[in-house]
Amino acid sequence: MSQQIELSVVILCYRSGEAVVDFIKKVEELVQTLTDSYELVLVANYIEGSDDRTRDYVLKIEKENPKCKALCKPKEGMMGWDMRSGMDAANGKYICVIDGDGQFPIDSISACFAEIRTGKYDLVKTYRTKRGDGVYRRFISKVYNSLFSILFPGIGSKDANSKPKILKASAYHQMSLKSDDWFIDAEIMLKARDFGMTFYEIPIEFYELEGKSSFVKLPAIAEFVRNLFQYRLGK
Repeated sequence: MSQQIELSVVILCYRSGEAVVDFIKKVEELVQTLTDSYELVLVANYIEGSDDRTRDYVLKIEKENPKCKALCKPKEGMMGWDMRSGMDAANGKYICVIDGDGQFPIDSISACFAEIRTGKYDLVKTYRTKRGDGVYRRFISKVYNSLFSILFPGIGSKDANSKPKILKASAYHQMSLKSDDWFIDAEIMLKARDFGMTFYEIPIEFYELEGKSSFVKLPAIAEFVRNLFQYRLGK
């Protein structure tokens, strides 16, 4: 029986384009300082008929690097579906997920990995103390996290949507996540609470998104709020 990989890093590459090549390289350079036993799961699912060529770059990386696994399928959902696809494909004892657009600092993976390796936590994640993404996004995030805290008191998360997140693989599989959309980060925190899992949060700075606009539009915000209330009423 082959030895289990220690760390899987799932990189959400949707519409990152050629910039994802350098991002993946930097992630791997960091991960190599943390463990020799790792894999990178590159999720470049795409909307059919779109001009998103991210999958071309990701498939080339997979071909050249045996440590990389590419997932490039026509999308059947949005961010949540991508995230579940990547984490389901991960083989590591610990599963890390991070966006591939460079807004979350890569070096925060190190701090999260060090904490989860202690064995005290089922989930280690970040929370954003400084944000470079503008007044609009900061306002939306504050409202969303406040609403999350009101509807689900006692969870104690400062920033449900922040990444990177690192989970024990056993904890991830126990959660049996269902979300196909932007609600998946909140679902992780809610399932952690439901199963009595321990978690720890590390402060980070969130960088400005350069060269493209945010994917968080009004429909996504409405979706956030609707899912929060549906989950609350379902309980």
